Amino acid sequence: MEEEAPRGRRIFLNHLDSYCGRSIGKYLSTSVVGATLESAEDEEEGEENEPAVDPTSTGETYEIVGTLSNPESADLQFAKETYAVSSREELLSHLLECEIVLYNITEDVSQIEEATWAASALHKEIETFAKQKLFILISTIMTWANTKPFDPENPEAPFIEEDFRKRRSHPAFVDHLNAEKHIAKLGKTMCWLGETPAIPVFGDGKNIIPTIHVRDLAIVLQNVAELKPAFQYILGVDSSMHTLRELIKCISKNIGPGKIEKVPKENAFLSKELTVSDLLSFISSGKYLNLKQMQLDMLFVNLRMESLYLKENFNINWFAETGLIDNIAQVVLEYKQARGLLPLKVYIHGPPGSGKSTIAKELCKHYKLHYVSTNDAISEKIADLEQIVAKEPVRVESEVEGEGEGEREGEGEGERVVEEEEEEEGENIEEAKDFLDAIKENMQQNKGKLGDEYILKIMKDKLMSMPCRNQGYVLDGFPETYEEAMELFRVEEDEGEEEEEQAAGKMPKFNQIIIPEFIFSLMASDEFLINRIIQLSESEVAGTQYTEEQFLEALKHFRKINADDVTVLNYFDELEIHPQFVDVAVYEDFENRLAVSKIIKEVGEPRNYGLTDEEKEVLQRQAAEEQLAKEAKEKAEQERKEDKEREERKERWEEWIKQQEEVKKQEQELLEAQSIPLRNYLMKNVMPTLMQGINECCRIRPDDPVNFLAEYLFKNSPDIDWNKR
Repeated sequence: MEEEAPRGRRIFLNHLDSYCGRSIGKYLSTSVVGATLESAEDEEEGEENEPAVDPTSTGETYEIVGTLSNPESADLQFAKETYAVSSREELLSHLLECEIVLYNITEDVSQIEEATWAASALHKEIETFAKQKLFILISTIMTWANTKPFDPENPEAPFIEEDFRKRRSHPAFVDHLNAEKHIAKLGKTMCWLGETPAIPVFGDGKNIIPTIHVRDLAIVLQNVAELKPAFQYILGVDSSMHTLRELIKCISKNIGPGKIEKVPKENAFLSKELTVSDLLSFISSGKYLNLKQMQLDMLFVNLRMESLYLKENFNINWFAETGLIDNIAQVVLEYKQARGLLPLKVYIHGPPGSGKSTIAKELCKHYKLHYVSTNDAISEKIADLEQIVAKEPVRVESEVEGEGEGEREGEGEGERVVEEEEEEEGENIEEAKDFLDAIKENMQQNKGKLGDEYILKIMKDKLMSMPCRNQGYVLDGFPETYEEAMELFRVEEDEGEEEEEQAAGKMPKFNQIIIPEFIFSLMASDEFLINRIIQLSESEVAGTQYTEEQFLEALKHFRKINADDVTVLNYFDELEIHPQFVDVAVYEDFENRLAVSKIIKEVGEPRNYGLTDEEKEVLQRQAAEEQLAKEAKEKAEQERKEDKEREERKERWEEWIKQQEEVKKQEQELLEAQSIPLRNYLMKNVMPTLMQGINECCRIRPDDPVNFLAEYLFKNSPDIDWNKR
């Protein structure tokens, strides 16, 4: 009878969308249940005798479920289910469905209370469990921060797991310590997460910070889940014991400018917020962010720790056992992939006067890239070489024992000092001196201009520098020819391979690290360019190549080298990096704003580290000001419309009144005109007879005067012919 396949285990993990949650969840979702129960020797034998097999094909893997820190987080494909719980009862029901409950309280302090409650709630239900459950708490080494060496005669002896009862927490991490004690009291095991904060070096930077790669942490958790160690406390740290200064310097060298800033310890509290996840972006961007109190406390921890139990009892195939510094290349690669940080490399080609430099600098400003031009690169290289060969290199940080902060000459409160290596690895002072002398001699022989051989070497060194490789660059007008491009971007090969490629008519291999991703060629007629240069003022032309004679010569040279069949654009075409053409004359925009907008549209969104808090505040303030200005403008416009409408209504009312008065006047005049004939008739024919009748009525005084008067008028009216009647 065949043995039953291992049953998949359901693991609950809080905040699956956090960095640690995502990394741990991804690893465990592909881990075969029971894989760590095999001995290391069996694994090695299997590797030698059997072909590589996908681990997920040999058994069932863990089912990952859990909560999210942000309900709108992108779909997590490695998670079987995600929960948006609204009550503790609902959360408990999900926890009871899992064999392993894993809570990480290192990234969000609000999770401490929930983790403590979850452990207590599960403990109350322990009698109802059909199968034993495992609760794992990932905590922080800051609960050991104030622990003193146990052996005064050997203060450098590392702490091990058995010392956990004697640990003393940093005051800001008492809640973490209480959570550890509470859960340990419930009889479960827990493990540690060492975090590596990275900011400018505060103080001397000699404090040792324990670390562990998140993938190794996930492997440790897998071992805990499967081996169920009886020991209550397990340290999860790698074998390195690096200082803060060493860590920062390593990161700076591999993803930054190669320099670190030394800041007095007391000035740490004046800095702004920096979270642990901003480690590499902080170093490479060179900008200060806010430091939370908790991150500051982590910077000052000084602990020597050794995971003795882990090494002796766990089956771990380490990913980065020797620590961050020895594995920095892979860590940087993972960081870039996790953050979507791909270098953006742009080459701007075009005739003189077309606005290459203006456009290149605007693109650098928009995308936060490095501007690269031949003149700047040459000046920078000469300055660097002169600093290397200087007789007394600047040595900022003294290694003399007992020298305290602020004791060095010139170091005052609030002062920041840039520290560099006295001699960078791989750099030789004699070689630097020889190269500097060769450059100066070549420039003297060429009337201040540097030869192509030296320019190509300097430009290649510039593009291969860490800032350009990590963030990207905008290359201004260089290379100019097919040959220069081929030499600049070629990969160094053996002479034999190079000769074979030339004999076969093949293009030499190009360096994918520094080759541009976008090629933009600016187009404009000679007439347009000459008119543009003519419009420049004398102050703008002074000291540039835009004097009449130099400009026409440079324009003629550009047209000549770009009229052949083999041009610099042909080189990129052959590599299938097809140039995009931008006609700057179409826009008639001297500052090339429209051309820049077109290029930005083609390149797409930035790939940098995002905005700093200061930049966000500026944008928010600008947006608020623009909104207020817009509302004020709309309000003023509305008031203007209302005033205009009121004025128009008033004018219409006054016009209507005027018209009414005119109508009445006209009606009155019409009535008066129409009454004249009648009045004349009455005065001539009626009034004399009427007066006679009234007189007669007064004389006779009849009983009915009205009837008498009517009868009198009827009989005596001159219009009535009584004979005819």
